[in-house]
Amino acid sequence: MSTAPNIPLGWRRLRLALALPLAALAAFGAGFAWFVHAASQPAAPPAKADGIVVLTGGPERIESGFFLLAEGHAPVLLVSGLGSGVSAEELARRAGLDPAEFSGRVTLGRTATSTHTNAAETAEWVLREKIRRLIVVTAGYHMPRALAELRQALPGVTLYPAPVVVGMRRGPGEVKTPQIKAPSWRLLTEEYVKWLAAELGLSTLGPTHEPRGAAQPGPSGPKE
Repeated sequence: MSTAPNIPLGWRRLRLALALPLAALAAFGAGFAWFVHAASQPAAPPAKADGIVVLTGGPERIESGFFLLAEGHAPVLLVSGLGSGVSAEELARRAGLDPAEFSGRVTLGRTATSTHTNAAETAEWVLREKIRRLIVVTAGYHMPRALAELRQALPGVTLYPAPVVVGMRRGPGEVKTPQIKAPSWRLLTEEYVKWLAAELGLSTLGPTHEPRGAAQPGPSGPKE
C-alpha cells in the first residue's frame, strides 16, 4: 500500500508562504483586467435625469456636461472642483454654446480638490436640488473610482455614467465616430489602486489634494 510522501513542515510553510503572494498577485491581475475593460466601455446617458455632475480634472469633461445639459438630459448641472477665476458664461462659450440658455441652471463647485471631496461637494448640491437620478461625467479611466466615491456619499441616488472619450468632442445633436486615446498603463495602474482604496473606504486616509501628474486639469480644475 502506497503512502503519501512525508513533506517536512519547513517545506509546507515555504510553499504556503509562496502561494499566498502568488494568489494575491493573480487576484490583483484579474481585477486590473476587469478595471481596464470597464474603464474603456462607452455608456449612453439616459434620456432624462434630475441632474448632471462634471468632475473636473481632464480635457473635454466640462464641454460634455454642457452638451448634455443643452440636449435636455437634465435640467441642472454641477461642475465640481472648478476652482476660481472662471464663470459659467465663459465655460458655455468655450463649449461653443449660448450662455443665455443656461441662466440659473449651472452651479460651479469651487471647494473640491480630490475625487473624495468631489463626492462631498456633489452630495451637498444633490440634497439642495432634491436629485434622485444623476448623470456622472468624467474620464472613462476615472469613472469606476468616481462612482465608488459617489455611491458612498449618495445612498439612494441612481447614478448614470457618461464617460468622456477624448477626441470625440461634439456639439449638441452631433454624432461622431469615437477616436479613443487610451490612457497610459501607468495611469491605469494608479487609478486601479485608487479605486480599490475607494471601494474599501480608505480614500479618506489619503492626501486632501490629489498628487500632481495624474491627469491634465480642466479650466482651473483640480488634479485627480
